[in-house]
Amino acid sequence: MPTGSTEADPAPDQDRDARKRHRVLFRAVARRKNPKLRRTDITVTDERVVKRAVKAAALGNAMEWFDFGIYSYLAVIIGNVFFPGGSDTTKLLSSFATFAVAFLVRPLGGAYFGPLGDRVGRKKVLAFTMIMMALGTFCIGLIPSYAAIGFWSPVLLILFRLIQGFSTGGEYGGASTFIAEYAPDKKRGFYGSFLEMGTLIGYTGAAGIVLLLNTTVGDAAMNSWGWRLPFLIAGPLGLVGLYLRVKLDETPAFQKFEAAHTHSATGSVVEAEAEFSHLSENAPKKKIGEIFAEQWPTLILCIALVGAYNITDYMLLSYMPTYLTDTLHYEESHGLLILLGAMVALMCVISTVGKLNDRYGRKPLLMTGMLGFFITAIPAFLLVNQGSLGAVIGGMTLLGICLVCLLGTMSAALPALFPTNVRYGSLSIGYNLAVSLFGGTTPLVITALMGAFHGNVMVPAYYTMGAALVGVIAVACMKETAQQPLDGSPPSVATKKEAVELIEAQTPEPRF
Repeated sequence: MPTGSTEADPAPDQDRDARKRHRVLFRAVARRKNPKLRRTDITVTDERVVKRAVKAAALGNAMEWFDFGIYSYLAVIIGNVFFPGGSDTTKLLSSFATFAVAFLVRPLGGAYFGPLGDRVGRKKVLAFTMIMMALGTFCIGLIPSYAAIGFWSPVLLILFRLIQGFSTGGEYGGASTFIAEYAPDKKRGFYGSFLEMGTLIGYTGAAGIVLLLNTTVGDAAMNSWGWRLPFLIAGPLGLVGLYLRVKLDETPAFQKFEAAHTHSATGSVVEAEAEFSHLSENAPKKKIGEIFAEQWPTLILCIALVGAYNITDYMLLSYMPTYLTDTLHYEESHGLLILLGAMVALMCVISTVGKLNDRYGRKPLLMTGMLGFFITAIPAFLLVNQGSLGAVIGGMTLLGICLVCLLGTMSAALPALFPTNVRYGSLSIGYNLAVSLFGGTTPLVITALMGAFHGNVMVPAYYTMGAALVGVIAVACMKETAQQPLDGSPPSVATKKEAVELIEAQTPEPRF
């Protein structure tokens, strides 16, 4: 948070005035120690505001992935309801194809919402994507079945999936940028890990509701009307997410940029414009073609990292319940219960991984996860295919340990790839291209490959290994960014004491 931001601060006016005086005093001390330092050279964050921003971004992310998780865990039923013709494999392929459709428009959503976030603000875009996502999911729960309206039933399903996908295009890039620009440099991994904890909470909530319905209403009722309930829940959840995001403050960079362009041309505004001139280059007139032209090496690196990460993520968190049910003939409730246990375990350790990558670096944790998937994929799926409860849990534990190294690190590593002036737009485009090409298609590709290779149950392991190998190469090519300021942004610290220490470290000793 910027040192002068007090929007939505619950403290009394007199406390705010006292903090302002402290901030002015700190600036004076800083500039006496090093007169060349500008007042914006170091950002001192307010921990309460940072936590509020992280919580709102993470909970909004949880709402989004709750919506996507529902579809994944109801894929078999959705195939029966909307694509009743053909074999079970054809129904499942049709259901996963519709799942993948939403990802085809994600790059378009990223290309639209990324630059929009630079124009009107991060929080406004994040609020809009939240309500748009919830509306698309809610409407899916209202669609009549194929038996009722025939051809129009899958058409409406695809339409609302496209709405979901387009809105999601602005979600991850905006939320990760928001947290990264708020967090102090030495805690960016820790705070960033809560964004992915939101993902796990969303998936866990979706799996829990589907499991509860499967065990209480029965198969007939589930196929008739029970499958609609989780989708309908998304409506009120979306309103909660919208409220949380509207209450957010803007990031320091956007606040300064907005102030420089909306206030009269005073001396302080002129100074702010000079200090943040790099932001104006990105503003609304920045063309997508220029981002590709200027950032293409980093975009390729981002796509490789996100592609490898999302294949492993969707394989474990989205496809695995279908694999256990459709391929290994597990009871659907048993598969979901095992996955629920795995996700709860991941939530318990993900913030620890965030602290570890702050201390030891992003690259060691990411490399551990990628190499872990490459080495353990075959043993893990051999265990899963043994079929016993202990073997399945053991195999999923191996995969989960590898995944949490990526989950707890990626949300801090990806925003740091790009400079401030192109961060939201570039990250949204790169992330969504990768998710569209590789992440959302994972269940569909694995299902199709298994059909092509006559039901070879090890196909998911081989596919995971290929993705992990790409990830290993990408991690080797990236720069280490732990405990460093974001490119194009001033250093960010948690306390004034840290700021003074940083200033003293930057101030050269007098030489006689």
